[in-house]
This record gives sequence, structure tokens and C-alpha cells, in this order.
Amino acid sequence: MTEHVPQVVFACVRNGGRSVAARVLTEHYAQGRVVALSAGTQPGEHIHPEVADVLESLGLDTSGEHPQHLTREMIAASDLAITLGCGEECPYVPGVTYRDWPVDDPGGQDEATVRRIVADLDARVRALLGELAPDLSLGPSVLA
Repeated sequence: MTEHVPQVVFACVRNGGRSVAARVLTEHYAQGRVVALSAGTQPGEHIHPEVADVLESLGLDTSGEHPQHLTREMIAASDLAITLGCGEECPYVPGVTYRDWPVDDPGGQDEATVRRIVADLDARVRALLGELAPDLSLGPSVLA
């Protein structure tokens, strides 16, 4: 019998900043113990370059990140949906746990602001992983 691997979907509007950063941080720390997706209700053309720059400076690879459309199927396949500013546009699927993280939008912001937002997401992701995979040893934050 295989152990259930929790899946979380991070949802925002453009899928270019907050949701991408949360997904990349989750995948980095989870070491395969949690699957993370990110998507947007109105996905943009690309992830925000200022977000990619900050994540890359922390040693996190964003080269494979591309905005994608949030679907009911993505949410239904997940144990948890975390919304980051998509509000009422986020599809509701019964049986899936939803949480809203009120996090500022990093799109178009200066480097210091983007770093502050990534630090906020880093703390939230690390706490989330403590819930979803309590025996996971997280190691130091990428911000340390």
C-alpha cells in the first residue's frame, strides 16, 4: 500500500507571481512528499520577470514555469486549494479544502517588495508543509 501524497493547488489571477512562487517553494522544500500545482483564473503570457529574478537569486529554478488556466479538474484532484487573490473567480469544488492567503501581488514591484512577498510566502509554505508532511525535515529556509 502506497502512502498518499498530498496535492495542493495555488491559485491566483494571472499565475505569474504569488502562485508560482508558492508552488516553486513548496516543491523545493517538500522533496516529493507534497505535489504542488499553480494556475490562474486569467493566466498571463509569462511569469513576472521580477518574481523569476528573485526566485532564481535564491537558487530556485523557474525555467519550467508557465502560466496555466485553473480548472475544476485541477482543484478536484487536489487535497487543498490555496487562493491568492482570485476571489470569487476561483471555481468551487465540494470536498476540497480551501484557504485564502492574503498576499500582496508582486507583479511590477521593486526587488525589495518582491523579496518581502517571497519571504511571506516562504513562511506560509513552510508552515503548510509542517501540516501536510509533519515528519518532513525542511532544512533551512532559502532566505537564510
